[in-house]
Amino acid sequence: MHDTRRIANLLGAASLAFSDLMLAGVTAVAGTSTSGAAALVVLAHAPGLSVTELGRRVGLSQPAAARMVDALERDGLVRRERGWGRWVAVLPTELGRRAADDLLASRGGALAAAVERLEEPERGELERLLAKLLDGLYTKPGDAEHLCRLCDRAACLAQGSVCPVGQADRDHRARETPDDG
Repeated sequence: MHDTRRIANLLGAASLAFSDLMLAGVTAVAGTSTSGAAALVVLAHAPGLSVTELGRRVGLSQPAAARMVDALERDGLVRRERGWGRWVAVLPTELGRRAADDLLASRGGALAAAVERLEEPERGELERLLAKLLDGLYTKPGDAEHLCRLCDRAACLAQGSVCPVGQADRDHRARETPDDG
């Protein structure tokens, strides 16, 4: 029998090490904070979000998100565009889109180097286990956007794969919507 406390501790240590590895490269490449880097990735996938919604997706309050967008705008990475009423959309600039691409490449490279230590069968097992863990971390609508704030969506969906977080979101929504059948 495996000791759950030990496994959880190893997972915690590995998670922090991977987070440090990933975020060091991401912030260096983007030249911005971790939240700013996540915002660039989110906006590359979903341009035109409001400051409030962008903040929600990267885990910031509205005032903190506004300060983050101000900094990204000063750096030429995003621009604000007025919409209808009081709506203000945040859009990545060309420089912001390139920064998002570069930081995803940096993030992917650092993590891939760590995964390459595993043999091919171990990689398959790790992929299966990580998908199962991510499915369990999804608990409510909105979690998908937050969990995947620094995800390389193209890599997640490569070779016909299904994003475990996106699938958990679809499954949750299907359970919440009564069948008209």
